[in-house]
Parts: sequence; C-alpha cells; structure tokens
Amino acid sequence: MSQKTEKPTLSGQRIKTRKRDEKEKYDPVGFRDSVLAGFAEAGDDLESIYKYLDAAGSKLDYRRYGEALFDILIAGGLLAPGGTLVQDGKSCRTESCLFGGPDSMEHVKGWEQVFTKLMRRYKYLEKLLEEEMKKVLVYIKGFNDSERVKLARMTALWISNGSVPPAVLNSLINEHLVKDGLALDFLLIVFVTWKQEKGASSLTTALRKAGIDSSLPEFFPPNKRTEENFKLVFEENGLMEVLRFQKAQANQGNKKDLQNQLEEDISENKPVKDIISSVKDAVVKFHLQEHEVITSLWNTVMGAVEWNKKEELVAEQALKHLRQYAPLFSSFTQTSRSELALLVRVQEFCYENMNFMKVFQKIVLLFYKTDVLSEDTIIKWFKEAHSVKGKSVFLEQMSKFIEWLQNAEEESESAGDD
Repeated sequence: MSQKTEKPTLSGQRIKTRKRDEKEKYDPVGFRDSVLAGFAEAGDDLESIYKYLDAAGSKLDYRRYGEALFDILIAGGLLAPGGTLVQDGKSCRTESCLFGGPDSMEHVKGWEQVFTKLMRRYKYLEKLLEEEMKKVLVYIKGFNDSERVKLARMTALWISNGSVPPAVLNSLINEHLVKDGLALDFLLIVFVTWKQEKGASSLTTALRKAGIDSSLPEFFPPNKRTEENFKLVFEENGLMEVLRFQKAQANQGNKKDLQNQLEEDISENKPVKDIISSVKDAVVKFHLQEHEVITSLWNTVMGAVEWNKKEELVAEQALKHLRQYAPLFSSFTQTSRSELALLVRVQEFCYENMNFMKVFQKIVLLFYKTDVLSEDTIIKWFKEAHSVKGKSVFLEQMSKFIEWLQNAEEESESAGDD
C-alpha cells in the first residue's frame, strides 16, 4: 500500500506583489499639502487656480479625495467635526478659498465659477458636492459670521443653478443650530441672495419641489414659532413672496383637512345640517374664504359617488345626489364670487367627465331653483366669466335658459316702472 506524498507548503515564502495591485493608503493630509503647494504656485488669480485644479485632477485622484478637495476650496483646509480646521503644521490652511478674501458677492461669484467649471470637467464631483454640503451645513456654528455669510450666498448660487438640490437646506434643521437661531439666519441669507440673483418665482418653485415649504417653521427657534413672528421675520428681510407662498401652502393644508373631514361626514351619512355646521366651524378656525371652500365642497360631494357608466342614467343619479346637498352649497355661496367659482367648477367637471356633458344645464337649473346660484351670476358666467373648457357646448346648452332669464328680468323691470 503506497503512502501519500506530503504536499509542499508555502509557509515562510515571500510573495511578490505588483506595485499596481498594492492598495494605496488613504492620505487626506498628503492630498491637502499637494493642493496647497499647487495653490501657492498658482498665486491668487482664480483662473490660474482653476487651471492648476483642472490639470491636477487625474494625478491627485479627486474621486477618492473629493471631500477633502471641497473642504479646501470652501474653508482653505481640512474640516474637523464641528467646523474647525485640522491643525497639524504651519501650512495647513490657504487663504485662496471661499472663506478667504473680501465679504463681497463678486468674491463669491468668482469662486462659484471655479466650482462650476471643475464639476463640468469632473462630473462625479457633482454628487460629492451634495454630500459635502450635507456635512458642512451642520458645521456652520464653527464658522465666523463672515464665513457663514459667504457660504450662505454660495449655497444660494449652487441651488439656483442646479449644482446641489434645495433639500440640502434641511441639514440646517439641527437642534443646536435651530436653538441658537443660526439655521434661520443662514436660511434668510440664502433666500435674500436667491431672490436678488434669480427672482422670487424661482425661489418659491424650488421650495415647493423640494418640500421645504412645509418645514419652514422648523428653522425657527421653538419659542419663536408663531404666526406673528413668522410674518415679521420675512417682512423685515423683504421676502413677502415667501410669506405669501407659505400662507398659500398652509391654506392648502387646511383645505385638505376640511376635505378629509367632509369625506368622513358624507361616508357616515351625517345629516346635511350637521355637515354645514362642521364646515362653518372649519372656515372660522382656518380663516378660509367662501370662494376657497366651495370648490372643495363640490369635489368632495361629487367624489363620494360611483357614477353610472351609462350617459342616460347618470343625469338622474347626479340630480338626486345634488338635490340632497343643495343646502350645503347654498350655505357657502353667499357672495357672487363664490357662486361664480362653483359654476366654473361645475363646467370644468362636466367637461372632464364626458358622461356629464349633457347634464350641465340641468345641474345649473337645479342650483338656480334651490337658491345656490343667482340669475345675475349665471348671466355673468354666460357673457364673460366662463371657462374655455367645453365653452361652445355649454354656452349652446344654456342659451335658451339665459334668454328666458333676461326676458324675465326685463318683464320684472317693466312691471316695476308701471
């Protein structure tokens, strides 16, 4: 029986590794020193600094050291937690950065161009800048007033030109920044700069898209989150557009709450008089206007029914349903503005739901007979205030009724003269 030959082992032998296979040690300090040396050679001219950064990208590996690169371009050195600079020698900081130089918009815009051109050259830096900003904004307590102003102005430029998303501002909602008022002060500088550079409509559009509109009160210190203070702060900073936008958003939220309550009341088949009382309470509580409420009432009442697919049957179904809720509509059409708002919404609803195209005139007639709509409002709608949606169809439907109303009005005036 033959014995198995013992296999040789590799213990004690040295294995040669190719240099390109060796993992290079992560050395942000060494990266910083290389960049600072390049800046010193380039001088204070931003164009020369950009040319150096552009040429050095492949050699210095920006993909790996992107965070360190942005620390240097913003603060002049490597940022430690809290916003202080890493201090490990005499040449650990450069004045050739966003935080260095004068407190002027010209200085900020100059550096913004350096960042923009660099990110166009190295596209992967765009994502790295977003991550950098989420970190840097938490550090603003460690910066001085001048540095915070420059960073806020730069943040406004970056967000408005699409370099970073507006949602990065939510990083400011940090307990120690909010409590000290730093988050709000920073946000206001961002908004004022943004308005000056890109206009108010650009600002409010971005706020809505990023969902920041709903979190604006969270930037205020807890003891200052009052409607009066909110209004005062934005008025003092010339940001009335943001104030109006915020009010409109809050109004939308209130109307949504009202709609949810109304849906619940209808689904539970509560008496119409109880629903009217509930809606009136909400109108007072949320400071809503009749014309703001009436379209929500229509949408909710009509949304509570699964409508018949057959056109010849939907008319009877709709009129029966609306007759039940006519007192509800009547309670909130006490002004001509709210009457007209309802009539236009009825027109648009019938246009959007094809089975209702032939029902429009019947609904208007029902609302006329139940004192929801007045003849003056109906005539005004016919002459000048109608929607363009289905205009020719609905005006044709209403022509005989309008003629009857006008004749009745003329006969009434003649009787009055006699």
